[in-house]
Amino acid sequence: VQLQASGGGSVQAGGSLRLSCAASGRTFISYDMGWFRQAPGKEREFVSVIRRRGSSTYYADSVKGRFTISRDNAKNTVYLQMNSLKPEDTAVYYCAAATSIVVIRDTREYDYWGQGTQVTVSS
Repeated sequence: VQLQASGGGSVQAGGSLRLSCAASGRTFISYDMGWFRQAPGKEREFVSVIRRRGSSTYYADSVKGRFTISRDNAKNTVYLQMNSLKPEDTAVYYCAAATSIVVIRDTREYDYWGQGTQVTVSS
């Protein structure tokens, strides 16, 4: 599967952005879909994941209550609604797909990755 992330940009603190990740192929529903982010000089970190039918979602503590992950299986797309953005949310955001996840925060669990979209939050 190929993943194409979009929707990044520059906003002021307190603003909102919605990221999208479009997947190719007919088997989108077979994948759990996640979002990760990587700030300069830091390791890639888990943000959120949604199970294949959207029945369960998980969030990093740092974004809980501010970010919402969702998916539209008819459109082969996963979204990340980001509200109340903070400067520390600045990073390149990546979407990823996994056929079977045991440890949701482990990047090695994910089989496919998108190219990343830059999010910059200014104070």
